[in-house]
Amino acid sequence: MKKAVGVAAALTLFPLAGQAQDIQPLPGFYVGAGAGLVKFLDTSTSIGGGVSSSVGFGFGALIGGYDFVGPRVEVEAAYGQVNISANLPLGQFNPIGHQIHVMAKVLYDFFPASAFTPYVGAGVGVGFVDSNNAFGNTQFAYQGIVGLGWNIDSQWRALVEGRYLGTTSPSVNVNGVNVTYNNNNVALIVGAQYKFAPPAAAAPPPSPPPATAPSFMVFFDWDRSNLSAQALATIKQAADTYKSRGSARITATGHTDKSGPESYNMALSLRRANVVKDALVRDGVPATAIAVVGRGESQPLVQTADGVREPQNRRVEIVLQ
Repeated sequence: MKKAVGVAAALTLFPLAGQAQDIQPLPGFYVGAGAGLVKFLDTSTSIGGGVSSSVGFGFGALIGGYDFVGPRVEVEAAYGQVNISANLPLGQFNPIGHQIHVMAKVLYDFFPASAFTPYVGAGVGVGFVDSNNAFGNTQFAYQGIVGLGWNIDSQWRALVEGRYLGTTSPSVNVNGVNVTYNNNNVALIVGAQYKFAPPAAAAPPPSPPPATAPSFMVFFDWDRSNLSAQALATIKQAADTYKSRGSARITATGHTDKSGPESYNMALSLRRANVVKDALVRDGVPATAIAVVGRGESQPLVQTADGVREPQNRRVEIVLQ
């Protein structure tokens, strides 16, 4: 008779919820592989009798995956084998059961920035199960996944996961009788995955020459764009200076520290600059006189290593010209 398998490889990495930032999660493509133990779940057949198995093995390869930092998608191919014991009215049969499956999966990492992240997932695809011909029984396949990943660094992950894998009911011809049975399996898998490094960031544009025009600095809390009382007082000083000059152009340039992904920091810096612009408008500066710019983490006041939270780098610079 036949069997089934659950095998694979999975992976990692952002939105945390009060979790320590042990690694710097980045989106990207990844590959992987895994192997482990498989058990066919005891069942009956369409003609009576029972089917069981010993513990077998399975292995598989992650054809490709993409990590969105939290959500992930994958495609895997896997093979499994178990020794089957079928006690049927037609007699006792003890074949080796084989199965190949190709599965598309959706997974979710709960704490992708932590060293250890639990995850869940589900998949659908096709299973090729033994019949009277090798892998001659094609079935719809599905699986559920719970796992724990160890993020060794931002590119390597080790994992252990439990799986349930089932297919629609295969059938086999035994001594001229068509026998149908339920194909349900559980598996314990260990594996590893590798995420490809993102392309090197383009060199940031050269810093502009030091401004000789009046300038003001507004600072922000980590991963925030709301204004403190001190920030509002500084913005009012900038607005009063604008009014005293009669006419001027204002540039609000947003910056971040290096504690998050580069693309996220670029959006955060622009959000901070727009918050400052809105406050200047409330203080009487025409919106048409204000330009906003986001520089992300590319122009820190204080040079730091990647991933460091530096308060002086979380700022918006207001320059009047």
